[in-house]
Amino acid sequence: MPSNNHQLLVANCRLIDPLQGWDFVGSLLITDGIIATLNPPDNTIPDIVIDGAELVCAPGLVDLHVHLRDPGQTHKEDVASGATAAAAGGVTTIVAMPNTNPVIDCPKALAITAQARANAPVRVLQAAAVSRGLGTAEPVDFDALSQSGAAAFSDDGVPFANEHITEQALLAAKRLGLPLLAHCEDKTLAGNGLINEGAISRALGVPGLSAESEICGVEREIRCAAKVNAPVHICHVSTRGAVELIRKAKAAGVHVTAETAPHYFALTEELLRARDADYRMNPPLRTEDDRQAILESLADGTLDCIATDHAPHTLEEKSDFLTAPNGVLGLETSLAAGITYLVNTGVLTLPQLIERMSTAPAKIIQTGVGTLKIGAPADLVIFDPNRQWQVEPQKLHSKSRNSAFKGLTLTGKVCYTICNGKAVFKN
Repeated sequence: MPSNNHQLLVANCRLIDPLQGWDFVGSLLITDGIIATLNPPDNTIPDIVIDGAELVCAPGLVDLHVHLRDPGQTHKEDVASGATAAAAGGVTTIVAMPNTNPVIDCPKALAITAQARANAPVRVLQAAAVSRGLGTAEPVDFDALSQSGAAAFSDDGVPFANEHITEQALLAAKRLGLPLLAHCEDKTLAGNGLINEGAISRALGVPGLSAESEICGVEREIRCAAKVNAPVHICHVSTRGAVELIRKAKAAGVHVTAETAPHYFALTEELLRARDADYRMNPPLRTEDDRQAILESLADGTLDCIATDHAPHTLEEKSDFLTAPNGVLGLETSLAAGITYLVNTGVLTLPQLIERMSTAPAKIIQTGVGTLKIGAPADLVIFDPNRQWQVEPQKLHSKSRNSAFKGLTLTGKVCYTICNGKAVFKN
């Protein structure tokens, strides 16, 4: 029936919502940015109708780990371009890391991108640093940053300086109800490593970055979390050893959650033989055994969620294998990588993938999204789970082109992304 409100109808779609146990064909009516009605009456006359036949409608993806390079390196990415890339990938909430220039370690720095974040097509949340300048022994003013709108705390890019500041951060984050995102790396073991330490690094004559560096970092953060009885979130897990520590910690009742990235469940260090810096990131691509451990841990829930660690760099910066900065793009390929390497191979069901990419990370960041529940914000991704496409970096929406999935054919294509009831991407 006619309405004075703005209404959008997603009709005849496969609705998947792990939070509610939904997996059936139905329709959703969105009114003024809110999910209003499941299977509205046939005489409903909305302003816009999206025919979802043969498509999947799920809660918009939530990415806890994104580098937007804004402020300071906006030639690589900025809030607007990163948010546009997110929308093209079905991601409706992103958490931007604070390793910018200046570092987001005070309310003044946090305010620099406030207007750009408010104007972005998707929800852009900003994590604040744990220490002044990142990786130092001087803690930030956690309360002031929280009051200014920080959504999380992290020194991502570098590990916390020591156990004392780690414990301070754990307790402050717990008190403020915000997640602490930990980059787990022992710098004394990491040295100047560029790629995974092993057969490939030796064959190329390139300094290796040991698995023990990550494992020791994870062990320390878990130990600190257990000591002060506070939650910690482990970023970008890439090794079997780290997975095993997290599994044991969860069994022992430690409040730990963890993420991995698509490149760790899809790719291995073998790609580095080409000496192409687009396959270099930190942590590095690991062995096939490590990849199998990541798959197993996603299947059994040891790893709670999938984040991209989206890290744009220019073509010029990535042109030299030995001097290029670490990092790869991820926002526009994450859903398709999940369908291709996890769902189509039987590691996860499609609802389980959505849980790892939307429901679970939404719970960690506590935003109220990640669901199709009536009354929730209308953040949705509508996609064709069977459509194949080739990753062509020049066609991506990011300012940069450093995709580790370049040239690969993936399955699963985003058709619409809806954020706050508005279609912010259409394909």
